[in-house]
Amino acid sequence: MLGNRSVRQALCALVEKTHYIAFVGMFRVYKNVPDAFRRYLLGKGEYPVSICINTPVGLREVRLYSHHDMLTVNEIFCRNDYPAEQNLRAVVDIGANIGLSAFYFMTRNNQARCYLFEPDPKNIGRLRQQLKSFEGRYELEECAVSDFDGKVTFGVESTGRYGGIGVKTEQEITVDCRHINGILREVIGRERIIDVVKIDTEGAEIATVKAIDAELLGNIRHIFIEAHPEEDLLLGKFKQQQYGSICQLANVELGGA
Repeated sequence: MLGNRSVRQALCALVEKTHYIAFVGMFRVYKNVPDAFRRYLLGKGEYPVSICINTPVGLREVRLYSHHDMLTVNEIFCRNDYPAEQNLRAVVDIGANIGLSAFYFMTRNNQARCYLFEPDPKNIGRLRQQLKSFEGRYELEECAVSDFDGKVTFGVESTGRYGGIGVKTEQEITVDCRHINGILREVIGRERIIDVVKIDTEGAEIATVKAIDAELLGNIRHIFIEAHPEEDLLLGKFKQQQYGSICQLANVELGGA
């Protein structure tokens, strides 16, 4: 085992291009590179811990509560799972977890605003603490998001990273769920254009994207989801590519790459 990875996972990583991108990115992102390597690759180190990262707006500290959070930081900041321009303005972050992706988006510049959705109570407390210096630039709604409205059974677990609607975990709670279209209409009504919609909901991503009304898609530049779809999700309206575990969808008419 290497940092809680199986031998098979470690060997597969050797042929995955995105891991080499992440490796190079670590030298750019972390202030203390040796400590970051030890935490990420070997799974060593005490938690909680605050680590310093370089961002377009200067050196910032993020708070991590487990090795799983270290994996998330590496995926977002070093591997560049959610590429965002420095002129980023508006983001919808579904499955905001402890706020690491929102932290990334709001450090691309000093103006970007985030609309966050997260149902896990433990994650919500950590998210608010994580984003304390960004108050006024984000709004948080404590709910799940999918392709329907209503109450849902939501699985939660100790790391806060792998829970989701209908996911079988050590604990289940009942939470509110909102339809993606209602959320997008509200944000578009305020922002006109959404630069990024990021969805990481442990299994509900594809159904959520396919439920987005065509009229709303014209106001979204990029959609990033944690999924491996076997089909063209938006029927050619967006350029679709797979980047590691992330399906990246870009609206070419709005300048998507």
